[in-house]
Amino acid sequence: MKNQFPRLPAWFVQRGSAVYMLAFLIVALVSLGLHPRVTFVEWAGWVHRPAVSAAAAVFFLALCSHMWVGLRDVLIDYARPAAVRNGLLALLAAALAVLAGWVVVILFVAGA
Repeated sequence: MKNQFPRLPAWFVQRGSAVYMLAFLIVALVSLGLHPRVTFVEWAGWVHRPAVSAAAAVFFLALCSHMWVGLRDVLIDYARPAAVRNGLLALLAAALAVLAGWVVVILFVAGA
């Protein structure tokens, strides 16, 4: 019997990451609306609280995975020939890895 429910991991990654990013943005905007930060020291103190840093790190992980799925699908659909597509996918993966590393430095190394 044929499986009626195909596996859709990329679809779930993109939808799940979108839901998390929306929830994070709502909570962050409410927090900033209720307790505005005026100076850099206040911003840095807020961002480098462990719960906020962890939530922001998960936000950027969700953002990178969301971008990977979306841009990968675009490249698979439109980038021809295969060598160009593979090169662009490698470039995209490298760019997202650099972005993720930069976020780790900002959230966990620079604030230490």
